[in-house]
Amino acid sequence: MLIGNALIGLREGLEAVLVVSILIAFLVRGQHRWALRLVWTGVAAAVALSVGVGALLTYTSATMSFEQQEMFGGGMSLLAVVFVTTMIFWMRNTARTLSAQLRGQLDQALQLGSWSVITVAFLAVARVGLETAVFFFSSVQSAGGGTILPLTGFLLGIAASVVIGWALYLGAITIDLGKFFTATGVLLVFVAAGVLAYGVHDLQEAGVLPGLHALAFDVSAQVPPSSWYGTLLKGIFNFSPQTTVFEAIVWLGYALPVLVLFLRPQRADAPTPTGEMS
Repeated sequence: MLIGNALIGLREGLEAVLVVSILIAFLVRGQHRWALRLVWTGVAAAVALSVGVGALLTYTSATMSFEQQEMFGGGMSLLAVVFVTTMIFWMRNTARTLSAQLRGQLDQALQLGSWSVITVAFLAVARVGLETAVFFFSSVQSAGGGTILPLTGFLLGIAASVVIGWALYLGAITIDLGKFFTATGVLLVFVAAGVLAYGVHDLQEAGVLPGLHALAFDVSAQVPPSSWYGTLLKGIFNFSPQTTVFEAIVWLGYALPVLVLFLRPQRADAPTPTGEMS
């Protein structure tokens, strides 16, 4: 799960970094440096909430029986898919106007007072953080309960996003964010499809869904789970060499229509966003 989690960490982390950078740039250019501490207070609160939710999910699962863990893990996987799907479509539809929206919200918050500024920063980052916490828990479950690989992947992705975001803020690099979010969005559709299939498998093991032993295919001989390519497919797309009919149906039923909807052309009524912090 290292590569898949790194992709999630990069995507979510860069979104959060861009949001914070837009807020900071607006305050600095508008001579409101005094409000920077308020923005960082909101960001810190959002990060603390996200870490707390992740810890709560992990603790809650650890106190359950096997069937309850499978049911809970399956449900959280489904929730993670909902979050990721919402995220990629939200960014696709709002990337062009995100900077203007955040500047407008922060401008109004400055007039209302300190708590309003903190709230704007908190809400802007908390959504991303909660998505990441739920997806992290789902990744831990699919990794068999081990946290090292999922956590390493997320941290690598987040670290890369911070470096890229800082370089964008300084003007050292320029990225076509529209193309970036489209490319990562396509990859995340496949990642989410794998998480969805794994969630269905959990629910089958919990006895909530039928068909646990009805296999659509078994390619364990051709794609051994312990092989480097089996590990790679598992890590990126949550691919299972032994896939049930139900898993295959939901994978295709999710991936194909979501890809079609995600890749359909948008109206060219606004300029494509770049990596400039305007």
